[in-house]
Amino acid sequence: MVAAGLHPRVRSAADGSHYTSDGALPMVPGIDAVGRTSDGELLYFVAPDGAVGTMAEKAVVDRQRAITLPADTDPLAVAAAMNPGMSSWVALRRRLHFQPGASVLVLGATGNAGRLAVQIAKLLGADRVVGAGRSHERLQLLRDLGADAVVPLDGVDEETATTLGREAGDVDVVIDYLWGQPTEHAIPAILNARTDRSKPLHWVQIGSMAGQEISLPSAFLRAGNLNLLGSGQGSVGTHAILAELPTLAQEISTGALTGESVAMPLRQVDEAWGMHVSPSQRIVLTNN
Repeated sequence: MVAAGLHPRVRSAADGSHYTSDGALPMVPGIDAVGRTSDGELLYFVAPDGAVGTMAEKAVVDRQRAITLPADTDPLAVAAAMNPGMSSWVALRRRLHFQPGASVLVLGATGNAGRLAVQIAKLLGADRVVGAGRSHERLQLLRDLGADAVVPLDGVDEETATTLGREAGDVDVVIDYLWGQPTEHAIPAILNARTDRSKPLHWVQIGSMAGQEISLPSAFLRAGNLNLLGSGQGSVGTHAILAELPTLAQEISTGALTGESVAMPLRQVDEAWGMHVSPSQRIVLTNN
């Protein structure tokens, strides 16, 4: 193992809260990594489902779940960005068959996955991308990554709803990393502001950083063409996810998609696990 990202997905698997967790112990955390074979080949690989993960000096690699990386690839960049980038990449390419020219709202755009979602939507041909999230400072940085407009979600009030409606009322797709109360308020704000309510609005639920549940009045499903769907393990098959890895890895390797990594040696995993970093950063454990 060369570098393995400490993703929220890794944390939730380790504490048993992820929806795919079966509680089997003992387990080795880690769901993906960059590794080097004994003959020097650099790989990105996804761990098989189960209790044997990637956060160890050596990891088991299924070659059907691995891709070869160019020798000059930055392992930290790939380890940090592949998992969070995969969430929106797979959603747009496998759940929606996203078409260039569409418009996208990213809810939770100031987090690591959200920042990449803004970039990925633009890379895949989005005509307009709106980023919504907390922290005015991080929101403004999204403009440098391709966001056409940003919406602060620091408070849930009429002003926020008005801004969401103005900037994102006519989007085609919502990539939702938040759920919970922000989504409860965003759905009516957007539907009420749409120029044509019969125009499809694809709401893709990926994360639940703000809550596991929402209250959704049935009228919203009748008063607008709202299509709710999720994207993740189960809704997208393993084969389809693995098929997207080479292209996504290439975009990260060439710098077309960028994330922020914080490197920590594997021997300091205890410290890394409890370390607080910016939501836009990703801790990467390195084997050195």
